[in-house]
Amino acid sequence: MMKKNKVFVACDSANILKIKKIIKETQNKKLRIGYKFGLEFLNSKYGRNFLSKIKNKIIFADLKIHDIPNTCLSTIKAMKDLNINYLTIHISSGLEALKACKKISGKTKLIGVTTLTSLNNKSLKEIGYSKNINQLVSHQVKLAKKANLDAVVCSAHEVKIVKKFFKKEIITPGIRFNNKADDQKRVLTPKQAYKNGSDWLVIGRPITKGNIKKNIQSLVDHLSK
Repeated sequence: MMKKNKVFVACDSANILKIKKIIKETQNKKLRIGYKFGLEFLNSKYGRNFLSKIKNKIIFADLKIHDIPNTCLSTIKAMKDLNINYLTIHISSGLEALKACKKISGKTKLIGVTTLTSLNNKSLKEIGYSKNINQLVSHQVKLAKKANLDAVVCSAHEVKIVKKFFKKEIITPGIRFNNKADDQKRVLTPKQAYKNGSDWLVIGRPITKGNIKKNIQSLVDHLSK
């Protein structure tokens, strides 16, 4: 049997009806699909309640926790009642926070966020980093390994670098079927990203905008060429 390509569909909306539609219309036998919920959904009026009722789906809470160790810990504890499979924390929260969170994350896989795909070398300089993207991501990934995190998030451009230091799951956002970047700086097509060694792709607008079933089929076709 062929190994299924794994895709997290980014549910970037606070509209429950829209989310239900996305979940319903992305069911596909040829792909392994999970659902990523970000700050917009998780902070919306009905978001948390909706998540608490979801059954038998792979759920990715993209909280990108970034705080002092105690707050990071408390946040994970506060979400224990939800059935979350993957949860993100910024590696730049530091080793102490990462290790503490990993200790209590239980069945939830803790994902280290390296450098956001909306940033490029110029943006890093503006923030005050002296390293370039590749150097910074290498550095961050070593920290994720040290903290024994379950996965990391990086752009598809850095996957090859990440694989040198990190042998667990790699999740890549910034995926576009064509070269339209929108607000992302570092993007690749699904095929290129898998080729580089990504385990999971995170895809939002290219799937959820317009005709969802048709978009999913386009993805399947793109991957089978």
